[in-house]
Amino acid sequence: MVNSLDIKAKIINSIRTLHYLFLLTTCLHAQNIDLLIQNGLLIDPGNHIHAHMDIAIHQRKILKVGPRLTTFKAIKTIDAKGLILCPGFIDIHTHVFVGSKPDVFADGILSLSPDDFTFKSGVTTVVDAGTSGWRNFPQFKVQVIDKSKTRILAWLNISGNGMSGKDSETDINDIDPNNAVAVQQKYKDLIVGIKIGHYQGKDWTPFHNAIAACNISDVPLFVECHLPNYTLEEQLNHMRPGDIITHSFENIPERMPVIDSNGVMRPFIKTALQKGVLFDVGHGGAGFWFNQAIPALRQGLAPHTFGTDLHRFSMNAGMKDLLNVMSKYMAMGMSIDDVILRTTWSPAQAIKRKDLGRLSVGSVADIAIIRIRKGDYGFMDAGGTKIKGTKKLEAEMTIREGKIVWDLNGLGATPYIK
Repeated sequence: MVNSLDIKAKIINSIRTLHYLFLLTTCLHAQNIDLLIQNGLLIDPGNHIHAHMDIAIHQRKILKVGPRLTTFKAIKTIDAKGLILCPGFIDIHTHVFVGSKPDVFADGILSLSPDDFTFKSGVTTVVDAGTSGWRNFPQFKVQVIDKSKTRILAWLNISGNGMSGKDSETDINDIDPNNAVAVQQKYKDLIVGIKIGHYQGKDWTPFHNAIAACNISDVPLFVECHLPNYTLEEQLNHMRPGDIITHSFENIPERMPVIDSNGVMRPFIKTALQKGVLFDVGHGGAGFWFNQAIPALRQGLAPHTFGTDLHRFSMNAGMKDLLNVMSKYMAMGMSIDDVILRTTWSPAQAIKRKDLGRLSVGSVADIAIIRIRKGDYGFMDAGGTKIKGTKKLEAEMTIREGKIVWDLNGLGATPYIK
């Protein structure tokens, strides 16, 4: 016969256990955190999220992502109603080895100090496009990378002195795969691949050496198309799946464009796509033309990444910044999800850094909060042609490692009380 007192005791113990678990859960959920972002539309292609979500940030990292995280006690709360939350943007084509030397990019005035321009456009990570080579990368690291809040990664130039001028970049004796591999391995957390570009000779040895260095280091090759004696088709034939070609929509005498005179994409472009070669915008001052980009997009060549080729004079030409490139593609018909994909998860995969480009729990809290402005806007290409659009993206706030580094309209500021 079952003892009623035993049943009563078991019920009481069960209630006490449930009550303890409830209190424990409540305490855990009510923990103090550094920053809570509420009411925003989260677009995170890397995690397949397009929904209204809150983001809890603590000790520089993403603590939790979910709807209505109201139980957290945050030191600071950001109301992102009407705004879009997304991973901090990744710009895979920049030149930020800034220094005092005139007329050069490596340690020169043609490069830009990254923090001056990245955060204003929601960018938290840049990849320097071979401004430094295996000889002067340590200087670039000490002088710029270690001193910047922006996360700076690099394509290592196969030329020893990087972009130090035509004579240096054409010196075939300085294009050494063994030294490139040694430097890449020493700084593998910073150097994501090898770059070739600006070589004026006819010898294919530099290209072969660059690929050899990539094969040994297991990194992608980044090809900048200033290689006048190599045809575009030859370059693409030499490239491997996962290698990246930039300035994809250029239309200059130096290089055959991807779209022919009849407005048709060349067959070898489709072959390269099928092989797995990745196409980067590389807008710059001369690298992007609507007469290439628009028909290419319509014929199936959407860029995998939106590298800006940010440098001293490109930012004052048709390119402006990464948000301008994104807005340009929206005006060309691309969705907001697709432009965010090409500035977050797609570049993270291209550089083999899957720890970046998405807002997973435990990842570093690099976040862009953007607004879609509606109006009558014009967008320019490198040839002085423009198209019109009705939407333009604007960075309201940028968060890098859990800290607010850009706040356009004071979303995170304390209201002034007279």
